Amino acid sequence: MRVCVCTVVHHPEDARILHRQIRSLLDAGHEVTYIAPFRACNVTPWRNISPVDVPRATGRRRLHALRAAHRALVEHSAYADIVLLHDPELLVGMPRAVRRRTVVWDVHEDTAAALTAKGWLPAPLAPLLRPAVRRLERRAERRHHLLLAEEGYRDRFTREHPVVPNTTYVADAPPAPPDDNRAVYVGHLSRARGAFDMIEMARLLAPEGIMVELIGAADPEVRPALRDAQREGVLRWYGFVPNDRALRIVEGATAGLSLLHDEPNYRHSMPTKVIEYMAHGIPVITTPLAPARGIVEPTGSGLVVPFNAPAAATEAMRRLRRDPDLRDSLASQGYKTARERFHWPVQARPFVHHLETWAGAYTPGEQPALSPRTA
Repeated sequence: MRVCVCTVVHHPEDARILHRQIRSLLDAGHEVTYIAPFRACNVTPWRNISPVDVPRATGRRRLHALRAAHRALVEHSAYADIVLLHDPELLVGMPRAVRRRTVVWDVHEDTAAALTAKGWLPAPLAPLLRPAVRRLERRAERRHHLLLAEEGYRDRFTREHPVVPNTTYVADAPPAPPDDNRAVYVGHLSRARGAFDMIEMARLLAPEGIMVELIGAADPEVRPALRDAQREGVLRWYGFVPNDRALRIVEGATAGLSLLHDEPNYRHSMPTKVIEYMAHGIPVITTPLAPARGIVEPTGSGLVVPFNAPAAATEAMRRLRRDPDLRDSLASQGYKTARERFHWPVQARPFVHHLETWAGAYTPGEQPALSPRTA
């Protein structure tokens, strides 16, 4: 196949898009054209893909990037068997020439529920935009194919769509045991994702010789606090680091942090970072969101702390430091569970198969033959 992949919102080295999906397509022998904001993110594309640079959509400045992406999609979808979109914004005003191709929308999140967590969106607008987002989703479902990143997204749609969970690569052999002086976080940093909680946690732990390391880009509202804490030496903030290198930094840490708040978009989404920590043999400290708690507690791979409670997360970290047997047990169980249930190559095969099937089963512009959902 020739697959045209496009994002203007995500970083070009997004783990799901590049390190999992595109890598799987390349491994299967397919050709990939990747439309993404390479220069805006200072990224050098992989040599075995065909890169197309577009501006990045950030905050309220999105129209220019979307127009550029649509122009690129018109040009490059003309020779593509599949157009794989990763941003719901790209579905708005999509040119007819692109709609006539076989288009797949990879649904990363509950878009309507996530509006309340968008720091750039004025709070009064979120409830007004939510119905429009739901209409956009229903229209996308009628016109295109959908891939869902979570089982919990099924109820938003009337038809059955394949779920391709956002899992990770898990090494064949168990990693080295965790040490006793580092707490790490991998992912975007925002208020709703617990950034200020982790900064407070770092201030509490720094006098005890425990370093909190935060790996990821940050929302504008939290950057000043992160810079201040880094200047004071209470934490390390790496900024954005490509997923494969970020996870090498994670290896050997005492605990991996997932202090997400109780936001609607997180209530039915498994935080990928939890699985990544488990895969690298690191005990997890997580807030009690149902998907994370439903894995961490039954498998004995981490500790659960209350929402918005940096003091409780700090005490969990101290407990892991004091008790190496507990630390090693949680790490071992996490790795074992990740290897058995969340190894990405298990998901890669059906992902590639779905695209191959859609590319071969329908001519450009033909309506997908999706059957109605059954109870």
